[in-house]
Amino acid sequence: MFPNVPHTGLPLSGLVVLDCTIWQQGTYATAMLADFGADVIKIEGPDSPDPGRGLSEAYFESHNRNKRGIVVDLKHPLGRETVLRLAEQADVFVQNLRQGVMDRLGLGYEAVRARNPSIIYATASGYGSKGPHARWPAMDILGQARGGTMMVQGAPDQPPVFSFGGMADQVGAISLSYGILLALIHRARTGEGQHVEASLLGGQVMLQSFNITGTLFTGQVPPRRSREDAAPLWNVYRCRDGGWIALSMAQLSRWWAPFCEAVGRPDLRDDPRFCALPAHMDHRRELIAELDRIFAAKDQWEWVEELCGQGLPIAPVQDYAQVIRDPQVVANDYIVEYDHRSGERRKMVGPAVQLGATPGRIARGAPEFDEHTEQVLLEFGFSWDDIQELRGQGAIGAR
Repeated sequence: MFPNVPHTGLPLSGLVVLDCTIWQQGTYATAMLADFGADVIKIEGPDSPDPGRGLSEAYFESHNRNKRGIVVDLKHPLGRETVLRLAEQADVFVQNLRQGVMDRLGLGYEAVRARNPSIIYATASGYGSKGPHARWPAMDILGQARGGTMMVQGAPDQPPVFSFGGMADQVGAISLSYGILLALIHRARTGEGQHVEASLLGGQVMLQSFNITGTLFTGQVPPRRSREDAAPLWNVYRCRDGGWIALSMAQLSRWWAPFCEAVGRPDLRDDPRFCALPAHMDHRRELIAELDRIFAAKDQWEWVEELCGQGLPIAPVQDYAQVIRDPQVVANDYIVEYDHRSGERRKMVGPAVQLGATPGRIARGAPEFDEHTEQVLLEFGFSWDDIQELRGQGAIGAR
C-alpha cells in the first residue's frame, strides 16, 4: 500500500499525511493515524497557529501526539507552492477549515489532485459539503444540537442537555479516520485517490442510527424521560457513600428472579406488581423507590463486587478520577505513558483500538510550534538554499 518505504512494525508506517487541521475533529482523526505509524505532518500558519494550543496543554497534546509540526504561510504564493510540493509525495491530505477556504487558498481537492492524482483528500466539516448550510460555521456543541443528541438526554423538565465537550468532534474524527482507511484500501486495489468527507452532523446522526431509524419506521419521536419513568432495571441508583451504580437488565424474564435473590429481597420476586410485564412498567415508580432504599444500604463498590460476582450486569458510574484508576482501564492499556517534551514521563489516553500483532503507541507528545519545518522540508527534497529563500520571503517559519 505504501511502496518503497521502511516498515517499522506499525501497520501505517510509511504513510505520509499532511495535516492542515485545527481544534479537534480533524486533529484527532490524524492523531489516530499517527498512533499506528503514519508520519503526520501538522501544518500551521505563522500568524495562525492551531487555536487548540491556547486552550489547554492536555487538549493540544491529546489531539496532536506523535505528529511533526511545520509552519507554512498558506496565503503566501511560495507557501502554497511548498505545500503542493509536499502533497506530491504524500498519501493523505486532511483539512477541516470552513467550506471554501482551502479552495480560495488554492489548496482544495482539485488543486491538490492535479499535483498528485492518487492523493486521499479528507475533509472534516460541520454540516457536510452539500446542502444550503454547508458553509455555516459549526463547532462541537452545534453538532450535538443539530444532530439530535441534546434533545434525547436529560429529564423532560430540563433544558436540552449537551454531552461532554468534544463528543461530536470525537465521533466525527473516528468517522473521518475510518473513511481515510477505506479510501486507502480502494487505492491499493485500483490506484485511484479520492475525496473523503465526514462531518459533525453526520457523525451524530450515525451515532444514533437505530434510534433515528425508529422514528423513520414509526413516525414517532421518542420522548425524553425522567429517571422515574425509565425501566427500573435499566437505570441508575445512588449508594450509601454517594456513588452511583448502573443496572442493565433489559430482559425481565431472565434477570428478575436472580436479581431479587442477589439484593436479599426474595419477597419481591413473586410480587405481582413487579415480576412480569406490563405490570412491572406500570408500577415502575414504586419499584424504583424501593430499589432506591435497597441500594442506599451499601457503598458503591460493595454493590458492584457483590452483584457482579453473582453474574449480574451492573457497573459503577465513575468520574474521571475513578476511571484513571479503574483496574480494567489500567490492565488494557487504555491509558499509557509517553515521553513529554519536558523530559517527564506522563500519562495520556492511549490509541483508540488495540491490535494484537502491531499495537499502536504514543512515541512522543505534540510538536512545538515550528519544531520540524526544516527537518521535514529537507526530507522532501528541499535544499538549504530553498529553505533560506522561503524563510527570507516569509513563506515558512515562525515570525
